[in-house]
Amino acid sequence: MVKDIYIVRHGQTDYNLRGIVQGSGVDASLNDNGRKQAGEFFNAYGDFPFDKLYISNLKRTYESVKGFIDKGLSYENLAGLNEISWGTREGQLFTLEENKYYLAMLDRWKKGETSLPVEGGESPDQVAMRQLDAMKYIMSKEDEQKVLICMHGRAMRILLAQLFNYPLYDMDIFEHSNLALYHIRATKNMFQLVNYNDRRHLSGSV
Repeated sequence: MVKDIYIVRHGQTDYNLRGIVQGSGVDASLNDNGRKQAGEFFNAYGDFPFDKLYISNLKRTYESVKGFIDKGLSYENLAGLNEISWGTREGQLFTLEENKYYLAMLDRWKKGETSLPVEGGESPDQVAMRQLDAMKYIMSKEDEQKVLICMHGRAMRILLAQLFNYPLYDMDIFEHSNLALYHIRATKNMFQLVNYNDRRHLSGSV
């Protein structure tokens, strides 16, 4: 069985725009630009024959692909696709002090300490475990050969590292943009990258 998996990050929110920490505990809506990005993505792929849509439990993913849902595409929420929990930092502005903490955590993760959670939140290892359950579920659906997934930036990096057998400390090599697209071709034992962070459907892309 071959399954084509299309993964997009949600559209822009005001939290993204204002530099506020936004993890799984912040259920923000898209802003005007995010809704524009969602419209551009739907205009490009609305007629594509997706068999199923999977989103996280956070409304910014639902709003990002609402055009497909309104058109009748079957969808399902999976908590395993939620963004990482940034714990006590969620909803906080990136002050100089907060940025120091954030960068220090990223540095420690890059050095291999991926079992280290953010204060009050999750570690990359913990996110990877819940994603594993979600992907096992998605891959088990043999009648769904073209699947669209809408999720979150840090969670995407963790997932892509897992799918392509990279250690989690290398997850930052996987770039992401709001409503940019990854296309992955999957068999039972292998994931092949077909398209990488494609932004051609978005106005102002380079």
